[in-house]
This record gives sequence, structure tokens and C-alpha cells, in this order.
Amino acid sequence: MLTRTMIYLERAQLRALKDEAHTLGISLAELVRRIVTRHQQASDEVTSPTHEAYMRLVGLGASTRDDVADRHDELLGEALARDHGR
Repeated sequence: MLTRTMIYLERAQLRALKDEAHTLGISLAELVRRIVTRHQQASDEVTSPTHEAYMRLVGLGASTRDDVADRHDELLGEALARDHGR
């Protein structure tokens, strides 16, 4: 079921959206729904860490730090946040 809503856009944003909708041959509302769907799907995707990311994590244990065993969860979280922006 579709629900009516109102949003405020900059004039340039509205013009760009209308132009794109016209180019695609769809309504402005359909274009906005597609954009929202793509945004939701992108937000739901979980990217797998790269091989290099795993190797950096393994390397944490080879550091000169003497608190890795005690703080492994915290250090792992920091490394993942740094490498994946989370």
C-alpha cells in the first residue's frame, strides 16, 4: 500500500529528479521509490572483510603490546571500525 508523504527539496534537486524521471519514462514518485529502495538495499548489505583485513587482525597478536589477550575484543572492534568505517 502506498502512503502519501511530503518532502522539501532544493530547486536543483527537484529539477535533477524530474529530468531523470523524464529520461527513464517514469513518474517522479516512482523514481523516488526506486531511490529509497536502492538506499535500503545498500544499507542492508554487509561487506565481507578482505583477506588483507584478516591478515591485519592476525598481526595484532604479533605486536609488542602486552595487553592484546586482555583487550582482544576491544582491539578487534577498533580494527574493524577503522577498516570498514563502522
